[in-house]
Amino acid sequence: MDIISQLQEQVNTIAALTFNTFGTLQRDAAPVKLSPNYPDPPPAPIPAPDDATKFDEQPKLMSAALVKAAKQFDALVAALPLPDGGEEAQLKRIAELQAENDAVGQELQRQLEAAENELRQVQELYSQAADNCLNLKKPD
Repeated sequence: MDIISQLQEQVNTIAALTFNTFGTLQRDAAPVKLSPNYPDPPPAPIPAPDDATKFDEQPKLMSAALVKAAKQFDALVAALPLPDGGEEAQLKRIAELQAENDAVGQELQRQLEAAENELRQVQELYSQAADNCLNLKKPD
């Protein structure tokens, strides 16, 4: 798998971990009173002793997984090849590619115009042939 695909996969992993972390924290968090104008929130269910230990450990485990995934992402970014010659070389290469793109674009435009001319000629010949067939004229 190439480095870009690995980076994308790592971003997807980080997104999934984040989504699951926030969802779990939201689901398991104790209710909080928003304002004195609202009634008291219902009491939180009392977890079983084993569940309480799991809940206490979940944020730590999830944050550790997020940190590990972020570090893996950083390692993949660090493994990306560095551009040769720095920013000036990149700008020079961009200018070269732009000039090449312009030349190819002009060539394609010339070919398009030639093809359109040929199409008009074929359409004209077809029209003449159709007229000759309809009028039963002998070709010139």
